[in-house]
Amino acid sequence: MQHTTNPLIHLDQVARHYQVGDSTVKALDEVTLQITPGEFVAVLGASGSGKTTLLNMIGALDVATHGTVKVGDKTVTGASRKELAQIRRSEVSFIFQTFNLFPGLSALENVEFGAEIAGRNNPREAAIEMLGRVDLADRIEHFPHELSGGEQQRVAIARSLATGNPVLLADEPTGELDFRTGVQILELLHEQTHDANSPDGKSDRAVVVVTHNREIARTADRIIELSSGRVISDGPPEGGPAAIANLHW
Repeated sequence: MQHTTNPLIHLDQVARHYQVGDSTVKALDEVTLQITPGEFVAVLGASGSGKTTLLNMIGALDVATHGTVKVGDKTVTGASRKELAQIRRSEVSFIFQTFNLFPGLSALENVEFGAEIAGRNNPREAAIEMLGRVDLADRIEHFPHELSGGEQQRVAIARSLATGNPVLLADEPTGELDFRTGVQILELLHEQTHDANSPDGKSDRAVVVVTHNREIARTADRIIELSSGRVISDGPPEGGPAAIANLHW
């Protein structure tokens, strides 16, 4: 089922604590987990359970109070600001709930920028290809304010995919999309973990999706459920991953 290679993501006894007045808030509390290349992982949990904090730890956007975080062969824990920036450029790509598009750039330029920062060869070609994959080939010259919320989300997804980085982190990636488009995007995300030329059919990429939607989580290879900053369950969905074609929400 999984690659026998080293984990692509490794967290060992990771905690993230915040001080709020006299109280200590444990956003993450002693989390240990590994994610291997080719895995599609869904992270579930109620609001405040630590899902976004976990994503930020993996993506080098936040630092652990204690514990070790590694992405590929890079150690996030203790890294300098310059090293963290390099990890974000070359190892991880984010799909944010808030899109984070540059308002002064067209859809094409937004996606091309992501590919260029990641060091892709022919970033414009990569941008055009990915915008086509999310059905926006006819909107590439439009600016964010000229696009609907769903179209902006698809631009953000295309930008992340165009980087080619090995770790793709998505925070509610279908939240602004209608069902048909949501299914299309989910299929595209799943494609990132498959490679027909690999002996086991798995790619060298991992996708981690934070979602409140248990239907979406059912399609994952593995579901990690958080509560109060702790992992309360971690394993395949009951009965195995569901086919995307069978989803309803």
